[in-house]
Amino acid sequence: MVFGMTLQTYSIVHVVISLVAIASGFVAMFGMFAGKRLNGWTGLFLTTTVATSVTGFGFPFAGVTPGIKLGIISLVLLAIAILARYAMHLAGAWRWIYVVSALMALYLNVLVGVVQSFEKAPALKALAPTQTEALFLIAQIALLVIFIVFTVFAVKKFRPGASA
Repeated sequence: MVFGMTLQTYSIVHVVISLVAIASGFVAMFGMFAGKRLNGWTGLFLTTTVATSVTGFGFPFAGVTPGIKLGIISLVLLAIAILARYAMHLAGAWRWIYVVSALMALYLNVLVGVVQSFEKAPALKALAPTQTEALFLIAQIALLVIFIVFTVFAVKKFRPGASA
């Protein structure tokens, strides 16, 4: 039992939160591309991404795993993004700091989704059963390159004076 739930129920809740975080993160990112704040979507993205990282720590602990390390990094990035957005009001350099930290947190969430897909989806697991295969590495590199491009584009397009 985890927080009064079976491990299976807890896992489902964690996955649903993660999917909402990813979906709302993409909406917020496309808002950045359009120069819009999208306050509601951004709030949902930041809240659910924090919740995803926090609930990730609720699973049975068997030592420090890559997932735990990514969760810690994500929470640091999210703290920076929240500070930049809500306390520093995207003033000056805080605009690009917000964009980079928020999109890095989104990238990490999507990366975990990709890794989990290769672990759990039978078709992907068959293509990369040990996650040391070239296809798995190519997927990770492609995702990283895509997010670098997205982040650079968002930094250029997102402006703090944009309307909601």
